[in-house]
Amino acid sequence: MAPKVYIETTIVSYLTANPSADVIKAAHQKVTKEWWNKQRRHFDLFASEFVTVEAAAGNPTMAKRRLRILNEVQLIAVQPVAIELGRTLVRRGPLPAKAEIDAFHIAVAATSGMNYLLTWNCKHIANAQMQDGIGKICRALGFEPPRICTPEELMGE
Repeated sequence: MAPKVYIETTIVSYLTANPSADVIKAAHQKVTKEWWNKQRRHFDLFASEFVTVEAAAGNPTMAKRRLRILNEVQLIAVQPVAIELGRTLVRRGPLPAKAEIDAFHIAVAATSGMNYLLTWNCKHIANAQMQDGIGKICRALGFEPPRICTPEELMGE
């Protein structure tokens, strides 16, 4: 059985976006495409309705591109326990209220037994200063948190 990866919205956004003039965003786009083309076959990919809703927002042409990519990913049903864990990550944990959707991504990945959560959201999700708090809350509620990382960190050899 392949490791399970929760694909967060920033991944499909970087994967489908027009090339950026910003050098950092352009580099993220390049790494994301490289991971998608070379590494994804080594994993079982999942997303949730939170990703689908976010991907469907904004420019209709771009939304269509993002949703097309998500057709290649298994959709996880969001369970009530994931909603509760997400709210707890905000209420008791390191994530601010404005990052509730980010907390839900983490919670769905944790309650669904994902090995990894792949993201470029380094403000609220792949934030090293928040990892201990996220892990403690997940474990206190009986869930092992996924390893949160960027495509660059999950590139393999």
